Amino acid sequence: MKKIEDLKVKIFADGADKNDMLDMNSNSIIKGLTTNPSLMKKAGIKDYKFFAKDILSEIKNKPISFEVFSDDFNEMERQAMEIASWSENVYVKIPITNTKKESSADLIKKLSENKVKLNITALLTLQQVKTVMSVINKKVPNIISVFAGRVADTGQDPLPLMINSLEEVKSHPKSELLWASTRELLNIIQADNIGCHIITVTKDIIKKLELYNYDLNEYSLDTVKTFHKDAKEANYKL
Repeated sequence: MKKIEDLKVKIFADGADKNDMLDMNSNSIIKGLTTNPSLMKKAGIKDYKFFAKDILSEIKNKPISFEVFSDDFNEMERQAMEIASWSENVYVKIPITNTKKESSADLIKKLSENKVKLNITALLTLQQVKTVMSVINKKVPNIISVFAGRVADTGQDPLPLMINSLEEVKSHPKSELLWASTRELLNIIQADNIGCHIITVTKDIIKKLELYNYDLNEYSLDTVKTFHKDAKEANYKL
């Protein structure tokens, strides 16, 4: 197996805790960062703009994605233009539809033509990927985020979708396919094996990187030791 440093897939950290984000930014393995309104709410963020600009004052050299949060396309556009103005390393996350299931294709096209770097998010079907690729500006960097983990949550294998999505993205040299909603360390290897450009991982999965290539016999022994230690500490008796 390759060393983790030799993997071609770029690992992005997903989160909204400032300390964690700065810690991940200092890690050479982490090539970029992403966040979203749900993560920000969970982290207790109250002022969206203040949080984003505070992060951007320290994270300047790696791509970082911030998401619009309006459900109205005109307001989405206004928010996107403001977010894009904050820094050169910002990608603006635009959901593939609004909550009314109305396509964001026209907005994506307009923003892309205005040279806004986009991260199109919440894609779960190949048709959605095709729709985005039909309107995106080939000359502007963009990220296509397919939620492979959520596909797997439905009991469906996400690999065929990711492979087919990669074929669609390949015709756009400035586009990168992102494996989103990662569930386990194995997903990083799967993404690398198919040639996916980026994968987002949470802090919990980043911690598991120390297990990469770990000897399974040693891991078995570690597991036995943990069970024994916990049983002893609980003072179980028969």
